[in-house]
Amino acid sequence: MIGIPKTGTLENGCISANVTSGYKLTTADGRSARLAIIDDQGNIIESGDAVAREAWNVCIAVIKNFKIGQGHIVVHSEPPGLVRSRIAPTTTQARNNRD
Repeated sequence: MIGIPKTGTLENGCISANVTSGYKLTTADGRSARLAIIDDQGNIIESGDAVAREAWNVCIAVIKNFKIGQGHIVVHSEPPGLVRSRIAPTTTQARNNRD
């Protein structure tokens, strides 16, 4: 895409960004809002500042990788299809994974 993409197209929200502070999300009437990951059944998987920070970092990584010629136009926050366990491995599991 050449040029600056069209923004300001959301009916009920606003996303703005600053290169030093990342995304700022608000409702159309100016109240604070937050970014969320919502699955195909409407469940909120994760939300808040951590999601906005991750989205910002992925965005920056795509641009940087493209500019340095690595050709990585797609950047994932973790490998596609990986289902991360929320339970930390036990010491035995961690030891077994090293072997």
